[in-house]
Amino acid sequence: MQNYKELKVWEKVHLFTLQVYESTKLFSKEELYGLTTLLRRSASSIPANIAEGCGKKGNQEFAHFLNIALGSANESEYFPILSKDLTYLKIVNFEILFSIINEVKTMLIALIAKVRA
Repeated sequence: MQNYKELKVWEKVHLFTLQVYESTKLFSKEELYGLTTLLRRSASSIPANIAEGCGKKGNQEFAHFLNIALGSANESEYFPILSKDLTYLKIVNFEILFSIINEVKTMLIALIAKVRA
């Protein structure tokens, strides 16, 4: 069992989640229970699954939760694209979110490989 707050990937994705919440404050009110919620849930799912995996015993269980986090990261990569295309998200905010989530995905893939080795 390890402290998830010491993982660089958790720090990075926590920052991503905070930026998602900040960026979605400006979304249309009609999207409150739609895209806003979907984006926030998928983003917050990533660090939550990393944290849950750190609380499990054994690398196999940890890797399982990291894979779930990776799935949520893929989902979280799509929603900013949709938000930008619907003009809810400014290009500069999109670029920041897109860059961070892709870095997180790379970090998760590397961590999964390390845990499974």
